[in-house]
Amino acid sequence: MTVAVSRFETVQLAAIDASAAPGFDAHEHVALVKHAATGLHAIIAVHSTRLGPAAGGVRRWAYASEAAALTDALRLSRGMSYKNAMAGLRAGGGKAVLIAPRTGGAPKTEALLEAFGDAVAAMGGRYVTAEDVGMSDADMVVVSGRTAHVAGLPVAAGEVGGNPGPFTARGALAGLKAAVRHKLGRDDVAGLHVAIQGVGSVGGALARALAAEGARLTLADVDPARAAAMAAELGAVQVDVAAIMAVPADVFSPNALGAILTETSIVALDVAVVAGAANNQLATPEDGDRLAARGILYAPDYVINAGGIISVMAEYLAKTESHKLTLADVNAQVDAIGPRLAALFKDADSSGLATHVVADRTAQSLIGR
Repeated sequence: MTVAVSRFETVQLAAIDASAAPGFDAHEHVALVKHAATGLHAIIAVHSTRLGPAAGGVRRWAYASEAAALTDALRLSRGMSYKNAMAGLRAGGGKAVLIAPRTGGAPKTEALLEAFGDAVAAMGGRYVTAEDVGMSDADMVVVSGRTAHVAGLPVAAGEVGGNPGPFTARGALAGLKAAVRHKLGRDDVAGLHVAIQGVGSVGGALARALAAEGARLTLADVDPARAAAMAAELGAVQVDVAAIMAVPADVFSPNALGAILTETSIVALDVAVVAGAANNQLATPEDGDRLAARGILYAPDYVINAGGIISVMAEYLAKTESHKLTLADVNAQVDAIGPRLAALFKDADSSGLATHVVADRTAQSLIGR
């Protein structure tokens, strides 16, 4: 598909046969997006539209290859289908990735973002985008100049929408508390030791919330200066990012990139609970079984981190369908992540299945897979 636009000559969307790619799961549509003038190189993956438009953010990352970007887009879009279904949203699952240059190459310019907006517009409402890793609400403003199928735009204080990060952190806190209650029999986090991997928008907000309630924190981030500043602010301990997963703690909370729970890293874990907001934490489904075999309670990532998409879809539906929710309504939906996980943990106990299996089967049933 070639999209004619007013400012650019063409934005090209070519359908990809991704059936042999890792992470493919009967995706409805996968498109490779290129625009020579701006250097845009992206992939848009639509996993399912059974429950509504395929909603999921766009991330910008310096992938090792186009194949690596495709795998990430496929895994993330499938995760969004499951996440939106489990959260009870009228939305399917999709994701976009912008392939950033590893060295040199095209920067993230306004023109590049506008070209991406044209690509989203060309999807005809089948895909709804918002900010994710490497993107901001200011970027979404630029994208929104080319398409209406975007959310996560800046809003006034007290209104629904804007940066989804704080809502993701709020839901992660509710889910972490549910996991701690189930596994450790504790109704509060005062004195609880939490090892947090990643203290960016979401992980940093989660760290502040936990510290405010008296938790003891060990922090790590790929940006050591950011981790050091957060540790100084909260009276936490900072460790190297390579050491965070072996820190003895009550909870390990991954809030960075995915596929960090592997056969090797799980052996090194010295915690009772894994509960964090990163997407695709399990490198393979078997790694969920490994956690269960070690007696570590795992909060499935797409259930615990749904706060952001709950906010995004509330904003989008208010704009497209005049279906307006108050901020209190959205916060109540986000807080429901805690009880939802509590029920899932009980189902896992009664069935003898690992928590990720219970979550996957429930989500698949909801989307008809």
